[in-house]
Formats: sequence, structure tokens, C-alpha cells
Amino acid sequence: MKAMLLCAGKGLRLQPYTIDTPKCLMPIKGIPLLEIWFEKLTNIGVSEFLINTHHLSEKVYNYVKSSKYQKSVKIIYEKKLLGTAGTLINNVSFFDNQDGFFIHADNYTLDNLENFKKFHIDRPKSCLLSMMTFETNNPSSCGIIKKNKENVVTKFYEKVNENHGNEANSAVFILSKELQKLLIEKFLSAYDFSKDVLSSLENQMAAYKTSKLFIDIGTVDNYNLVK
Repeated sequence: MKAMLLCAGKGLRLQPYTIDTPKCLMPIKGIPLLEIWFEKLTNIGVSEFLINTHHLSEKVYNYVKSSKYQKSVKIIYEKKLLGTAGTLINNVSFFDNQDGFFIHADNYTLDNLENFKKFHIDRPKSCLLSMMTFETNNPSSCGIIKKNKENVVTKFYEKVNENHGNEANSAVFILSKELQKLLIEKFLSAYDFSKDVLSSLENQMAAYKTSKLFIDIGTVDNYNLVK
């Protein structure tokens, strides 16, 4: 299985930390976040990784080339940011027509992803992707979902002020090969994966709610909670 990890963000909300350190290399208990993802995914059978870079790209490149995962990682440099959907669509052939992980690498979780992977395998047949979800204390900053008894997402609200609950999209996905094909057929102009793609996939997404710690480290306050 393969995994695409988005690592190109500028980390503006995380300054001053990210003036000199790319967000994906922010240390958690002394370990770079990207290394935590590499280890977690390798432990459940992921053998190849693709990461995109932009902000402080040389630091990401140098880290990967000195890590024990270097032979498993392909690095794509984006001179101009393509957006979360743009990066995926431009590199969707990386998955070789197999289901694979698609992850925003500025998140941190204690979930080992093993049960999430099993959940995806057993998901309802109507679902084109599996989405990890978590309980958030700040719903307006997240994509909020509603789901039915079969864990199928029936409504998706991307960062709205109205109250729709607190079960949030974690930006950790497993994409089916069927969705990968659909991206090329119907979403070639998409830029933002949540706004431009997920909003069109209600009733075609399966939601797995983690019971473990999950946090977006993209703000100073959040990062200080786990560093």
C-alpha cells in the first residue's frame, strides 16, 4: 500500500516556529512529525510514500535523504502551490490504481491506523473513500460531518459557523481506486480537496471516528499542547 503526505504548507498560523522549520518537521517529543507518520504507516504495511514540498523545501529534502525511510520516499517540489486537490490529481498515478492513504501531514494522532485500515476494507460498497474523524472543540475551524448508522457521511459542512455537531474531518483518508479514476474524469480543475471534492461526495464517504488523541498542530496553541 502507498501513502501521499501533504507537506508543502507555509505554516503561517504556526509562526514564529515555522519561520525556520517546515510544519511537517515540527518535533513532537523530539521526533519530527513527518517521521512519526512514516513509522506509523510503515507499521501497517505502507511501503512507498510521496510527499510534496514548497516552504523550506531544502530542509524537508535533507531530512528525508538522511532518514532511514529515504529509499521509500518520492519527493515532489511545487514551485507554485497546487492546492490539496491539485497535488493529489497531478500525482494520482503514484497509487498505481490501488487504494491508498492521502494525509495532511500537519496533523498528529495517537491512533495507529490499523483499525482505520480494516474499517476501509469493510466499508459500505457505495463509499469511494474512508475518512478518519475526531471530536473537535472548535467546529467552525473544521469540516463537520453527519453520518448514518452505517457510518456513511450524509452531510458535509466545510468550516461554517452554524452548529452541526463536533465530529470533524481529520484530513486523514484512504482513497479507493474508483475515486482516483473519478478525480481524473470529473475533478481536474479542483484546487481544495475538502471544498471542491468532498462537498460533492455526500453518501459516498465512510467515516471512522478515532477514540485516540487527534490534533491539528497548525496553530501555536495546538502545537504547544503536544510538543
